[in-house]
Amino acid sequence: MLFTHQANAQVRGKVVTGTVTDSLKNGLKGANVFLQSEKDTLYTITNAQGVYRFKGVVGADLRLTYFMLGRERQLANINVADQESNTIVLSTVKLLPGFSNIDPVHILRNKPILQKGDTTVFTMSGFTYLQHSLLEDVLRSSLPGFNVLRDGTTFYNGKVISSVQVDGRRFFGGDVLTATRNLPADYIKQIEVIDHYGDMAEVKGIKNTEPEKVINIILHDDRKEIFFGQATAGGGTNERYLGSVGLNKFDRGREVSILASTNNTNTSLFAFGSPDGAGGRSPNLSDIGDYADQADGLNKINSFGVNFSDDIGQRTRLSGSYAFSKRSNETTGNSMLRSTYSGYQITKADDFTSITEDKTHKINFEINSKFRNNDILKVTPTVSLNRYVLDNQRSTLLRNFRLRNDGIYKDSSTIERPSYQLNALYSKNFEHPKRKLVGDVKMGYDRLDKLEDVSESYVIFDTTGGAPSISRFNQDQIVNQYDGTRSVKAAVSYVEPFFDHSLLEISYEYDLTDIEMSRRVRVPGDRDPIQIDSLGLRYDYSFSSNRTGLLYQYEPNKRFRANVGFAVQPLRLTGQVANDTLQHRYHNINLVPSAIIRYRFNDELDWQLTYNGRNSQPNFLHIAPIRDNTNSRHIVIGNPLLRAEFVNRLSTVFRKSIINKSQYLELNLAYNFTSNKIVSSKTATSGETIQETTFTNTDGYYELKSYYTFNSPLFTDRLNMDVSGNLDYFNNIVFVNSQRSLTRQYLFAQNLQLRYNWDEYFESVFNTNYFLNQANFEVPRRQRVAAHSVLFSLGGRGYVNDRFMCGAEMSQKFLRGYAQDITDVSPSIINAYVEYSFWKNKMALLRLECFDLLDQNKNVGVVTEYVGNDIFESRNNRLGRYFMLTLNMRLQHLPK
Repeated sequence: MLFTHQANAQVRGKVVTGTVTDSLKNGLKGANVFLQSEKDTLYTITNAQGVYRFKGVVGADLRLTYFMLGRERQLANINVADQESNTIVLSTVKLLPGFSNIDPVHILRNKPILQKGDTTVFTMSGFTYLQHSLLEDVLRSSLPGFNVLRDGTTFYNGKVISSVQVDGRRFFGGDVLTATRNLPADYIKQIEVIDHYGDMAEVKGIKNTEPEKVINIILHDDRKEIFFGQATAGGGTNERYLGSVGLNKFDRGREVSILASTNNTNTSLFAFGSPDGAGGRSPNLSDIGDYADQADGLNKINSFGVNFSDDIGQRTRLSGSYAFSKRSNETTGNSMLRSTYSGYQITKADDFTSITEDKTHKINFEINSKFRNNDILKVTPTVSLNRYVLDNQRSTLLRNFRLRNDGIYKDSSTIERPSYQLNALYSKNFEHPKRKLVGDVKMGYDRLDKLEDVSESYVIFDTTGGAPSISRFNQDQIVNQYDGTRSVKAAVSYVEPFFDHSLLEISYEYDLTDIEMSRRVRVPGDRDPIQIDSLGLRYDYSFSSNRTGLLYQYEPNKRFRANVGFAVQPLRLTGQVANDTLQHRYHNINLVPSAIIRYRFNDELDWQLTYNGRNSQPNFLHIAPIRDNTNSRHIVIGNPLLRAEFVNRLSTVFRKSIINKSQYLELNLAYNFTSNKIVSSKTATSGETIQETTFTNTDGYYELKSYYTFNSPLFTDRLNMDVSGNLDYFNNIVFVNSQRSLTRQYLFAQNLQLRYNWDEYFESVFNTNYFLNQANFEVPRRQRVAAHSVLFSLGGRGYVNDRFMCGAEMSQKFLRGYAQDITDVSPSIINAYVEYSFWKNKMALLRLECFDLLDQNKNVGVVTEYVGNDIFESRNNRLGRYFMLTLNMRLQHLPK
């Protein structure tokens, strides 16, 4: 049966109209009127005067139904066969007050997802998850759009969650891993996923930056004043151990947390302590569903942290944290590097062992004040102290046609990196709420002290001249290096309301970076080491820029927003060797347009187009005018004449969400092209195994990146699907023996995840991932590498009875197409565990688990890099099979 509004089902016929009133003869707005006949099925509602109208009525015997909530239903039967007029006016109908019976409504659960502008709100009571689960488990198994890797890295709709808050306040300096692995999901009322544009943009009200994803955890009202925590201890085979304790006290705004952990199972407590955050190599979505451990080597991790937050008076809030992490790592493996030149090829094969110790202390404070005149001051000092010790030994074999170098490379180094940062933001309040004067200052000092002891010993076999010859090469160096970097970034912005729906911003930004560097190289001796002056250096480098900009924002309503801006940015780079009159200088003026257009078609559909530009200065490795032959077979020479890059970015994003169906679709496309791109320039000769690398500027580098994600329930709310994928293209440029070389690289990934929750007692997940890394080389000869990986995984867990739970997970990975056999492995990873809950309120949990039942994870750490004339592939060891028994105790004290 077809229902239409205002008789759209018919195009010819009569017009039927009438009026609906109350008992006082006042017209009723919004009354429902149904008209039915043998040829018509029409529906409409009354206007503000109570008048209704049907067009195109064909039938003769009409049945009309009038009803409105809270009033008695009325029926009317009318025959219009004898009516000659095309417009038929029916008698007025009165709807008297009364009861209206409606069908029963069964409330199954609260609306779980709500969109509020740039914030997505998840109500935890609308989702099914196991009781006493930590937040990380619930994000991984129950909430649509979230994905959590094994190392704890959390994604939402393909974007990494960069920071975390609890009730609007940063928790442990915003450390995501600390929050997700310590907060019980039962205590959480809602989770807000926020598009955060930065503190300065939020204060100004002008959102002209790329947002990052931040989550805000809102606790239940009866969990805002509570003491809770947990303690875990465990031991297993292969000398595996685990111990952790976490104590938290929340008192309606006053928060104190103490966390500590020690283990050798690659379990991180904080998301720092290595260059990429949580340890191991950089995580990405292609790792989702891989139940193998992604951290290379065998790791021992000790962590400790304290966090507090409290109000000082009525207008100031102080929060701070101290965190310590010590990671000891032992990695063994082998690698292959193949460098192709015109007419010859240099290959390098390594078997290596690397032992490292990485210690980090981090102290963070945050002071937020709101004065009586509503001015805002935010001050954030941060101190980080890092000490990194490395002992690296490699057995190396280099070949170039009839030349072979067989030897040992040893590198022992100690690096200390203290870092001091101070950020301050001040916002001046005015009577007009949209008028803003905002200042932001970032000051920092970073230092690097490095002591390196390098030893090389090669036996050289040479048959290029016909008669074979054997020679030896030995080199020992002690390198002392010091880098001190001082930086100041200051910005001031004035925002003035412009007409009714516009804002005009005038801004000025100043950026200064000063680097002081010294390097001293000595040869060890029986008495005093001999200094090599030609390899030493004292160098001063400075980068400064002044950017003045004008930006106009037009936002007539909540659906449309446009930002159009233009800036002028003079910049200067200078460098000078100590005691040398020669200075290296570079000056330039960048003209920087910017634009953001966002249109929200409705509350669930929006589109955005963005263009912006930014400078990227060279790092010290690029510009230091020295010949670094610490690795005698791979010499690096800095170029002090390098200019700063300018990166242009054009991107568009399309987002569609259907909240009542828990569906979300996002499409992204970005085009980045770089002027003065800093690229490597390599040289080598046919009769040597030595390669030299320096750096130069060039144009022609660009990237094309596309990404999509879609998540939706399938058939039922208990079965959820997440589909995502990306296709990226890199137009890489390097120089090989002064010849420009182009590498066209394609990265393609496709991910599918199905999560099924039967009820709160059983859940399962299925994953499949495909990844392609294809590189097409042009110079010195055409060649192609296409490395594929495919992953299938399945996991599930459920309660056998009220106290016993068991679970298992399995992943099968296939690696094909790599240049060397060392990466052609297909590991099968199976993990299984059983848990038993006991004591009062199930406060104690005993867990027996087996990691990597088939013992195939320990040699699958694959690393690849294809660019220029280089093909690099490596395989490193990882954590293998072990059995472990752990005891976990929940600690909790609720107010009476």
